Amino acid sequence: MKATLSALTAAALICVAPWAAAQNVAIVNGKPVPSARVDALVQQIEASGQPVTDELRERVKEEAILREIFMQEAQKRGVAATAEYKTQMELARQTILIRTLFADWQKKNPVTDADIQAEYDKFAAANSGKEYRARHILVEKEDEAKALIAAIKGGAKFEDLAKQKSKDPGSGANGGDLDWANAASYVTEFSEAMVKLDKGQMTEAPVKSQFGWHVIRVDDVRQAQLPKLEEVKAEIAQQLSQQKMAEFQRNLREKAKVQ
Repeated sequence: MKATLSALTAAALICVAPWAAAQNVAIVNGKPVPSARVDALVQQIEASGQPVTDELRERVKEEAILREIFMQEAQKRGVAATAEYKTQMELARQTILIRTLFADWQKKNPVTDADIQAEYDKFAAANSGKEYRARHILVEKEDEAKALIAAIKGGAKFEDLAKQKSKDPGSGANGGDLDWANAASYVTEFSEAMVKLDKGQMTEAPVKSQFGWHVIRVDDVRQAQLPKLEEVKAEIAQQLSQQKMAEFQRNLREKAKVQ
């Protein structure tokens, strides 16, 4: 009977051993390193968008083993009892808890297609109409601007004078080119003068703004070229998500009783 029991016990151990091994990636100083730790690390890597290869998984496995070794050494040295460790753990706990709160709130309050459509319609309404391809030369004094206008009328190239004389570092190097934009993109004095010009026409007199004196020329006019909804949908969704999260955080702050 004893021999039979011993045989059964051995058989049971043989059956259990592979199952137990599958639950752990290693045994470090008699303490198991659960496979779940490797899985958790792999999930973090996948969440970052990095593909997980067999080679990478092996490196993650080694990382989990090293962590266990280092944790055991830290416990031997009493690191967990230090004030610094406890402070860092509390900060980490807060960070994880807050991050989880925000993730849960976003999951329950998603940006809808209707939200995105409404934001796109608002954008389209604000940016529809005409767009202008304009150039300008910015100088400090009115007399300088008048001299430039006279020089251009006398045959000098607008682009060359912009490169030489313009105080606008952004457009000056490009011959005064401001690229395509609607009138609302500019300060009032500039836009009011610009929209009165026809294609190819230059201002007859300098235009004063808070930046100085402008000589403006309109090279072309067209109807606004707006991106399609599908082209900007992801960008709008991200922007709205950030706005909703900021509002959620602001509301919590306003409701809190802080003394």
